[in-house]
Amino acid sequence: MKNHNNLKIFILEDDTWYGSMLQHYLSLNPDFEVKRFENAKDFFSHMYEQPDVVTLDYSMPDMDGAEVLKKIKEAHPGIQVIIISGQDDVSTAINLLKGGAFDYIVKDDDTKDRIWNSLMHLNEINVLRNEVEQLKEQVGKKYDFSKFLIGKSESIDKVFALIEKASKSNITVSITGETGTGKEVVAKAIHYNSDKHKKPFVAVNVAAIPRELIESELFGHEKGAFTGAVTRRIGKFEEASTGTLFLDEIGELDINLQAKLLRVLQEREITRVGGNEVVPVNVRIIVATHRNMLEEVQNKRFREDLYYRLIGLPIQLPPLRERGNDILLLAKHFIEGFCKENNSEKKVLSTESQQKLLSYPFPGNIRELKSVMELAVVMSDGDTILPEHITVNTSTSVNNLMSKEKSLKEYEIQIIQHFLDKYDKDVLLVAKKLDVGKSTLYRMIQAGELNTDK
Repeated sequence: MKNHNNLKIFILEDDTWYGSMLQHYLSLNPDFEVKRFENAKDFFSHMYEQPDVVTLDYSMPDMDGAEVLKKIKEAHPGIQVIIISGQDDVSTAINLLKGGAFDYIVKDDDTKDRIWNSLMHLNEINVLRNEVEQLKEQVGKKYDFSKFLIGKSESIDKVFALIEKASKSNITVSITGETGTGKEVVAKAIHYNSDKHKKPFVAVNVAAIPRELIESELFGHEKGAFTGAVTRRIGKFEEASTGTLFLDEIGELDINLQAKLLRVLQEREITRVGGNEVVPVNVRIIVATHRNMLEEVQNKRFREDLYYRLIGLPIQLPPLRERGNDILLLAKHFIEGFCKENNSEKKVLSTESQQKLLSYPFPGNIRELKSVMELAVVMSDGDTILPEHITVNTSTSVNNLMSKEKSLKEYEIQIIQHFLDKYDKDVLLVAKKLDVGKSTLYRMIQAGELNTDK
């Protein structure tokens, strides 16, 4: 799939050597997608690919440059054309520029550099145009967060209240919650309901970027900063200028880079990798993580000073299993959306199916529920989704805990042992999590009811 910030360039040049040289030179920029054609017939047969820019040799054997330019502009007025000519003819250049050419460049020793500069200018225009179009699309949809964060439970009402508070100020926001609870949706809801809603919203998944590339991704790099850096590239902080930068999975950020991020947040300025220029930045920061950040700080995996810089207004997203009938509201929403997208008949959940959903803990949260419901729609032949159409991992179901009849004491031991295993036999932490006296746990361990061997 084409990167919307790439520039697709067609070269129309009948001189094989010169065209190949130009193609190789322009292909050095990773943001340029370059194709070459030696005659107008082949060129026009590929115009369905919708290039962004055409570099056009004015003296083509089968059709002169003015004709090619006219034909391009008539059929594809949005495509920019750079004329390359062996003749330094002012009147010809003026006529071509009037006819819609973006630039007129004479072939000489500086041609390559002048084409490069012209394309870099066009690339900047292309990036800005795409950002504007994306912004129009996002803002055009009235961003009512109650339509994106579906639910009526008490826990989600608290989230709505915090989103509203966050939207009325530029305070840093930290969103925590299990994977799949909708952290990015909350971040977007805050941004698009704030006074920055017409500014960029830039999301970065810190966990998805290799450690050696994250600094360049965030702060940008200068040409020649490292192998492959053939041109300057702005980072996400500059890209999000005056808007919102959403740093997802911030808990995965390398400890060595945390100090640099802290300095950027304090000084409100960045320095691109390989450069010396100090660039002021003005962005609102929203971070998210599925980790317990206070525990990460205590375990020396996350800087304490950065933690307090980022904590801002904390929003804790409840897991789906704690949202009661919100599960059914979300399931209905996903069913309706999937049926509409696939032009299929409307489907409803049977009473037994509803009970099955309510009894399942959804470790994958909303993301898992969406996947389960889409599959259920496909598996269902009629207009009703039955329990057998709902595929869930029953090994993690609450029902699995109740599959064998046990005494209350046996259930108690099983639950405590589960949490001891989960938290690496940390008795004090488990006592705190379960709100049980630590002396009670030590007594059960001494009696041999609990296993604490690591």
